[in-house]
Amino acid sequence: MQYQFKEFSTNALLNVSDETALVSFSSPKQTQLYTFIWSKGQLIELVIDGVPFTLMPHTILALTPIQYLQVTHLAKATVYQFNREFYCIKDHDQEVSCVGILFFGNSNIPTFALNSTEQHKFNLLHEVFIDELETKDTIQAEMLRMLMARFIIKSTRLLKEKNGVLETPKSSKVDLLRSFNFLVEQHFRNEHSVGFYADKLHKSPKTLSNTFAKLNQSPLQIIHERIILEAKRLLIYTDKPAKEIAYEIGFDDASHLSRLFKKHTSQSPSEFKKQLKKGY
Repeated sequence: MQYQFKEFSTNALLNVSDETALVSFSSPKQTQLYTFIWSKGQLIELVIDGVPFTLMPHTILALTPIQYLQVTHLAKATVYQFNREFYCIKDHDQEVSCVGILFFGNSNIPTFALNSTEQHKFNLLHEVFIDELETKDTIQAEMLRMLMARFIIKSTRLLKEKNGVLETPKSSKVDLLRSFNFLVEQHFRNEHSVGFYADKLHKSPKTLSNTFAKLNQSPLQIIHERIILEAKRLLIYTDKPAKEIAYEIGFDDASHLSRLFKKHTSQSPSEFKKQLKKGY
């Protein structure tokens, strides 16, 4: 099962496929598309950004275009992939509220399990997807975007529920966390202080820290974890030296990144790289 929608006027792309869409990821590479992987009955073994990960049966995983994926054990799956021209999550965030939670959140690997009721609902939605992909008319693109919006909304709700986020619509704590996460994604290469993001959000650093503490989060920890994730990606998937990597993610002095990296991983970047070469 492989379906593809292309809109040549906008370069929009949507792929809906089975597990064959993952065959090309036998070696690690960036997904390049927003990707949902839905394991249907057996576990799937993956490596995401250099970290081994087991996708349990009847579980959905969300990945961004910049993440590195390798599939080490493949099983039956449904895969949805789309580019920003098909559905821009930033432009449509007011509709789907997924930025900073489902995509570009402080959780590197967002997953959520489907109980029997949710499996039935997602299966019905998938059938409508296929029906629309087989219907060629002037409103096909809009219908497919509406279906993807519904898929994203349902996914975001389940992920919030899994993470214990039970905020009321009037509460601002979760929206503040989402906005902070997305700002970090945009600026972490150059801005490493909580003060910068607090100013962007028209809040004081203390207000951010106090608000996030209620959600068991720390603003500085989120910034540092994103920096370390990027450093790891570059160490694993490129041949760039530690000094160049440090400069690329906003450190004038490589020793500053080295200290931060060691604090979070108990290794310096060079030690981390050596272990990779040994097949550690």
